[in-house]
Amino acid sequence: MKTEGSMTTTAAPGENEGKKPNISAEQVRKLRERTGAPMMDCKKALEACKGDEEAAVDHLRKQGTAIAAKKATRVTSEGSVASYIHAGGKIGVLVEVNCESDFVARTDDFKDLIKDIAMHIAAADPKFVRKEDVTPEAYEREKEIYRAQAAATGKPAPVVEKIVEGKMAKFYEEVCLLDQPFVKEPGISVQQLIASKIGKLGENISVRRFARFKVGDVGETVALSKPQQEAKAE
Repeated sequence: MKTEGSMTTTAAPGENEGKKPNISAEQVRKLRERTGAPMMDCKKALEACKGDEEAAVDHLRKQGTAIAAKKATRVTSEGSVASYIHAGGKIGVLVEVNCESDFVARTDDFKDLIKDIAMHIAAADPKFVRKEDVTPEAYEREKEIYRAQAAATGKPAPVVEKIVEGKMAKFYEEVCLLDQPFVKEPGISVQQLIASKIGKLGENISVRRFARFKVGDVGETVALSKPQQEAKAE
């Protein structure tokens, strides 16, 4: 309602509908610090979510995942190798992460991503890069163990298979780097972390391989991911 002179008027129904919410620079700054997304993307996300920061975070993550899916087939022939040493020299990691151009490979965002992935590998000890990289032998061995455990409960065969199916999904989260919850932010997976960087940097990004060494362990973890085109052809 507004007053003009001695006359009082009321806004017409729907007059304020469709107007963008008033988003402050502070809101945009906070969202950018939290997500790393470009300022304009943060502002648009906040506007789309009517200023709700949590909803805007989800909006940006979905946007990053969608962009990542579109770029997934693009060749990643550039990139960088990073190392991470943990626990007073007791655990060491080498990881190769690829992107499309040398320009992106030299950005701070890309370097920070590689460091985060190397640190995650040191902490979470994955055995494979992607679920597609799990060997048939490892898959069947784990499946048989879960089936034997479920069968020992005396449940009917269909129930046993459902239990095995659920445990195998959990198995991928435990051993595949991209499916693991990111150690610094367990609410997202490593794949979602990478997707957010793809959305920000505008290039496809992929983890090619990694090696993890721990003092006292027999052997080491060495994982190599096949190019997606090659994996689909098999």
